[in-house]
Amino acid sequence: MSALTAKVPPLLELRDVHKSFAAVHALRGVSLALHPGEVHGLAGENGAGKSTVVRVIGGEHRPDSGVVLVDDAPVGFSGPRDAQRHGIAVIHQEPTQFPDLTVAENVFMGRQPVRSFRRIDRASMNAKAAELFESLGVPIDPWRVTRGLSIADQQIIEIGKALSAEARIIVMDEPTAALSTVETERLFRVAKRLAENGAALLFISHRLEEMYEICHRVTVLRDGALVTSSPMADIDRDTLVRSMVGRSVEQLYPEQTGEAGAEALVVAGLTRAGVFADVSFSVRRGEIVGLAGLVGSGRSEVARAIFGVDPLDAGQVLVDGERLPLGDPRAAIRAGVAMVPEDRREQGLILDLSIERNATLPRLGAVSRWGLVSRAKERSLAAKWADRLGVKRRRLTDPVATLSGGNQQKVVLGKWLATEPGVLIVDEPTRGIDIGAKVEVHALLAELAASGIAVLMISSELPEVLGMADRVLVMHEGRLTEELSKEDATEESVLQAATGGAS
Repeated sequence: MSALTAKVPPLLELRDVHKSFAAVHALRGVSLALHPGEVHGLAGENGAGKSTVVRVIGGEHRPDSGVVLVDDAPVGFSGPRDAQRHGIAVIHQEPTQFPDLTVAENVFMGRQPVRSFRRIDRASMNAKAAELFESLGVPIDPWRVTRGLSIADQQIIEIGKALSAEARIIVMDEPTAALSTVETERLFRVAKRLAENGAALLFISHRLEEMYEICHRVTVLRDGALVTSSPMADIDRDTLVRSMVGRSVEQLYPEQTGEAGAEALVVAGLTRAGVFADVSFSVRRGEIVGLAGLVGSGRSEVARAIFGVDPLDAGQVLVDGERLPLGDPRAAIRAGVAMVPEDRREQGLILDLSIERNATLPRLGAVSRWGLVSRAKERSLAAKWADRLGVKRRRLTDPVATLSGGNQQKVVLGKWLATEPGVLIVDEPTRGIDIGAKVEVHALLAELAASGIAVLMISSELPEVLGMADRVLVMHEGRLTEELSKEDATEESVLQAATGGAS
């Protein structure tokens, strides 16, 4: 703890908090103190209890035992609104806004300034919103409709919403998961300014480098219990990882030992008006090619067009030398192309369906006869991939929503690997999963490449791109601006190309 926070009482404190859900003991005597002027990191694997801590602080859950204190006084929140009245704001990974309302209307929703006859004072509302964003050092037009804004801007709007409600305790739950490096740096500048102005921040992220950049202190949970709480300056990366996962993680990025073979995927002149233009590249068997760039550069859109989800205005895709019909995902699958999408919950899984049903959806033909699904074949195929990928579950018949983020990602990977692809496109393969699961996913991708599969990997995490890719392709505003070998790819060279600079 810094000398400053050692003398200042915490704005919020959890003392020996326990919380259970049926037979699951989510929190086991967790204590945590958030001091003014401090960014406090909360670390742990998926299932460690971080989300339950957030919900207790935000008023969604009441502890079974233990106490929550605000300004050194015990409180018992009746719900999220009650927590907000005590100066608490929770900013989630996915911003919750009304897309057809303006930025200012979203910031002041439910608290709009009014004139006579209860009419909304829009001039005052917009002026206050502009003042908020100016204080954060971020130029966002209060009159602009929220629809179409980047996730980064939406996160800033959520912070503005918290400040407009005079929040002093701000919880940031995976706020950078969908942000590029540049956007993350902007968010960090804002967070540091909030701390300098006396707010207490709880910051949750699976990206350890972010913890070291922004946090003054870190608390680690494992299996619902407190493992350690330490100043960031006093805990090295290996100790932090060991505290989180209960073991050492020797190598986050495995060695790539395979040789690149023949071209499996060739993309020539792909163009979609207003989105990307004249995109050409190839991926060889046994090779992992990283596709980097800022959010909005067109990376995901190119991948979706290759797989046939999005339309094209020009260009062609060749798989093993054969031209692929455009705009036809079924044809892509038949040709041996598989795609793990960016958003596993919205695009990769049907959360209410069972693990086994999700795992076999692309192979319904293989597990059915005369249009009827064989439960035995379905379960056998799902079990094969669940076991191979180490999916931690109770029963294959449980809804996939009951799994942690890392295990959900393994189900998405498994269902596409079950199609036995020759080309695998993975968009943000480790977003929102803990470091232990990341190691497993990285090892799997390296294993797949070594077996002769061509892998196209999109990632917003530069260390992941540099650690995994044999070659790095960089996009800027819908165009490929650079191709870098593993030896030439550095954070500086990739960022320069991603922002439109010359190499």
